[in-house]
Amino acid sequence: MEPIISTLVFMTVLLSLLGLYLSIGSKKSPIALRLKNYSELHKNAFIEESKENQKISKKNILRIIGKFFVTVTLTKKLENQLLKAEIPMRGEEFLGLNILGLIFSVIIGGVILGGVGPILILSILCVSVPQVIIQRKRRTRAEKINLQIGDCLTVMANSLRAGYSFQQAIDLVGKEMNGPLANELRKTNREINLGTTIDDALINLTKRAESEDLELLITAVLIQRQIGGNLAEILDNISFTIRERIRIKGEIKTLTAQGRISGLIIGLMPPILFAILMLINPSYMNVMVKSRVGLMILFGGLLSEIVGVILIKRVVDIEV
Repeated sequence: MEPIISTLVFMTVLLSLLGLYLSIGSKKSPIALRLKNYSELHKNAFIEESKENQKISKKNILRIIGKFFVTVTLTKKLENQLLKAEIPMRGEEFLGLNILGLIFSVIIGGVILGGVGPILILSILCVSVPQVIIQRKRRTRAEKINLQIGDCLTVMANSLRAGYSFQQAIDLVGKEMNGPLANELRKTNREINLGTTIDDALINLTKRAESEDLELLITAVLIQRQIGGNLAEILDNISFTIRERIRIKGEIKTLTAQGRISGLIIGLMPPILFAILMLINPSYMNVMVKSRVGLMILFGGLLSEIVGVILIKRVVDIEV
């Protein structure tokens, strides 16, 4: 009972300090206030700006909470991952959201479900689920980029044959196409216009995209810029190679679908069953958590799970 009371006191003090900070630090736009006093025509604009300030203040709550528990280095790494996953949040906001979820999971597990096991399960879920979502969105974005490279190379090669420069071809692809690859090419063109060299802008593109096929394309372009050659023909050859790789990857993915699904079921079934039993009947599973023999069995099961997942992944993961 004492940990629950301490958690509630901590949340009360934290929310009181945040409310005091926001009430003192929130400032309305003086220009909007003056316009509101002089004319009723600006009433709608003032209301919209007030709503926008409320949205910003909600994000500030998460940002302030995150700043209490993170360092600058960790924040930059998180922002880099969120950028690659196309999640429009800052590192402090993401961490603040995770911390609030962790606190609520402790309260729900302790007060409603009443046990150490539910607290542990809910805390692990609150920490691991956001990371799984980020990794999943990063993989989905990389797959979309790989699928768009072939069309992008076709447009660039035709543009070069029509007399466009390489930068103009990048700009054309960014304007004519949609999706994550077009967004990244627009960022690259913007970097070049702001003074970054083409080589550095292309290297930054490979770092943001995290795509092996795109890295192959950028490497070929950088080599061509140093030694010369017909860039349009090079892009056609790379386009053919990438399309064949995508076709072969699709065939391999189809042939290894059974193994991947088996590994997924085998890997997820034991922890899911353990979590369900801990939530339904914590006293039944406390023997596994509190006794020494139970902890040894859990450790052995976890080690076996990791070894099995690694072996299955090595079997079904075929490099192309």
